[in-house]
Amino acid sequence: MRIDAHHHFWRYNAAEYAWISESMGVLHRDFLPQHLAAEMQQAAVDGVVSVAARQTVAETAWLLELAGKHDFIRGVVGWVPLASPKVRDDLERFAKNPKLKAVRHVLQRESDDYMLRPDFNEGLKALRPLGLVYDILIFERQLPTTLQFVDRHPQQVFVVNHIAKPRIRENILQPWKDLILELARRPRVHCKLSGLVTEADWGAWTPSQLRPYAETALEAFGPRRVMFGSDWPVCLVACGYSRWREVAEGFISELSPAEQQRVWAGTAVEAYKLASPLGEKESS
Repeated sequence: MRIDAHHHFWRYNAAEYAWISESMGVLHRDFLPQHLAAEMQQAAVDGVVSVAARQTVAETAWLLELAGKHDFIRGVVGWVPLASPKVRDDLERFAKNPKLKAVRHVLQRESDDYMLRPDFNEGLKALRPLGLVYDILIFERQLPTTLQFVDRHPQQVFVVNHIAKPRIRENILQPWKDLILELARRPRVHCKLSGLVTEADWGAWTPSQLRPYAETALEAFGPRRVMFGSDWPVCLVACGYSRWREVAEGFISELSPAEQQRVWAGTAVEAYKLASPLGEKESS
């Protein structure tokens, strides 16, 4: 079984997706479940976790609606205003839907100390009682602050998106390597093997250039806490869906079959508490 633990849907318009620059012209169109289903079939992927691409509660509601219509959407990482004093109302409303598995905020667009704000941390405290994960979206430079942030919530389950976006384009491994190894010492922190191609030169990356970063993530978290993600359709600026699946397969090819299955599915199933389309929890 293969689970793609990180992708997005959208109905494109320039105002709502201003982060999609002119250089990302391939993304200036709709990407919907029928488009992803075709990619999944070609890449032999069985299910996905859909991640919010806009920071609105309407986005969360839309993704949950899509998940209700498509069994292959096993879970949703939504958005709620964690810094709002009314965040618990939104969380309790959305958490009634069993396919809401996590929330995230686009911390990479915020100041480095945003994640230490008291109101943001107060909102995050509401996740664990509801069984929700927090997805961490950051750049490498934010890792020192992220260590402080995670340490404030030692019982919370976290998932680092895109291996914390190291400086692959410049072939710089440090200090990202030491910091990600330190972050991985926290046993409730997991990591998505995703987003590497978009941190490299889109037109000139090679698997060998990406390999030290993938191997570091696997060394840091171990297969039991690493999960595969495509970052489709964003990955299309640099790499097709099936091509990224093949590259990731190469990175984990020397692991045992059981360890490979953890990366392909078991870690995501366990961390996000995913269920099969029939409602039965997948084994890992």
